[in-house]
Amino acid sequence: MNSAGKLYLVPAPLDFGCERQTPLDQVLPSGTLVVAARLSHWICENARSARAYLKRVGELQPLSAPLQALNIQELPREVHKKGDHGPGGFDARPLLAPALAGQDVGLLSEAGMPAVADPGSSVVRAAHELGIAVVPLVGPVSLLLALAASGLSGQSFAFVGYLPQDAAERTQRIKALESLALKTGQTQLFIETPYRNAALQDALLKTLQHNTRLSVASGLTLENAQIRSEHIKRWRQLAPAADNHTPAVYAIGR
Repeated sequence: MNSAGKLYLVPAPLDFGCERQTPLDQVLPSGTLVVAARLSHWICENARSARAYLKRVGELQPLSAPLQALNIQELPREVHKKGDHGPGGFDARPLLAPALAGQDVGLLSEAGMPAVADPGSSVVRAAHELGIAVVPLVGPVSLLLALAASGLSGQSFAFVGYLPQDAAERTQRIKALESLALKTGQTQLFIETPYRNAALQDALLKTLQHNTRLSVASGLTLENAQIRSEHIKRWRQLAPAADNHTPAVYAIGR
């Protein structure tokens, strides 16, 4: 009989780093909040932001222990910079020692679903290797929200992460993604660090063909959320200012 605990993938709200916060009970179902509140062992990107999130959970559901008494482990910094699947990989099995001892463990990212456009997949992979049950909980996933609201194909799509920061390399990458999207009909989704939103939007408007559709979903689930999906010709006519303070998801297609 397997006496190991479970690994719960706990979604976080999409307001990390934003000036305004969305009430948790508007974006997370009660079942997710109940599980998050009872967990005393966590794996996260940043312990400080994890405690801030759990403090918000505690305002709705009593926590299993005081914040400072919770067992919170951080993923190594190299996982943040190089990803979970870099050369040699990252062995996350030691982080799951509490689960092997029978304790349920929560995996948390700073926004959205852990291991999706965020670190954490190495922990999930390690759980499978160790025979630990993996349980994804319900909550916001910015990529799927943006895709659903884009009007682009939701039958065939790909998330390609961040585009290059170098202007020339970024232009070539945009052209390659556009060619793939127009040829196959596959929607291409990508993200950017908020303070570079304006630079990315400018590059997209200068590079993409006039009949390519661009969708920008900014501040999803927040009061100031904005979602615009237009052909590039229309984008150039409107020339909307980019928000350099709010997380956004970009999608291109036909």
